[in-house]
Parts: sequence; C-alpha cells; structure tokens
Amino acid sequence: MGQVTVRWFAAAGEAAGRPDEMVAVDGATTTGDVLAHAARTHGDRLTRVLAACSVLVDGELDERRTRVLRPGVTVDVLPPFAGG
Repeated sequence: MGQVTVRWFAAAGEAAGRPDEMVAVDGATTTGDVLAHAARTHGDRLTRVLAACSVLVDGELDERRTRVLRPGVTVDVLPPFAGG
C-alpha cells in the first residue's frame, strides 16, 4: 500500500476544489480507478471535466487510463487548453 500524487490543472482543479491531493493505491490500482474515486468524492462537475481531460503518469500519456500505479508516481490531469 502506498500513495500517488494527483495534480489537477485548470478546470479540473476548480472542479476538484484543490490543486492536488494524495490518493492511496495498492498493487492493482489503475489510473482509471483513481479518477473514478476522485469523481465520486468531488462530484458531478469533476466527472464532466474528466471526460475531456488528458492524463499523464510521470509525464507519459495514459490515454486509456489503464496503467497500474505504483506508490510515488504523479498523475497529472490536464483539461484541454485554449490559446493561440
């Protein structure tokens, strides 16, 4: 058992009500599991935002959100950004 850091950026941070948090993981916890738990904890607004987000695990894209997370990794949740 250990923890991972989830960093919420932009609209994801607003929906989660914080910029980051620590989440407990075990040997079978996936990125999708962590995000589903966060959605249940933080509510419908985060659920809607997560549908459009990209997710990085230690800087690598986890497009299918199936990576098994080991303690100590960082999960970045990035909504689409507008800009020029």
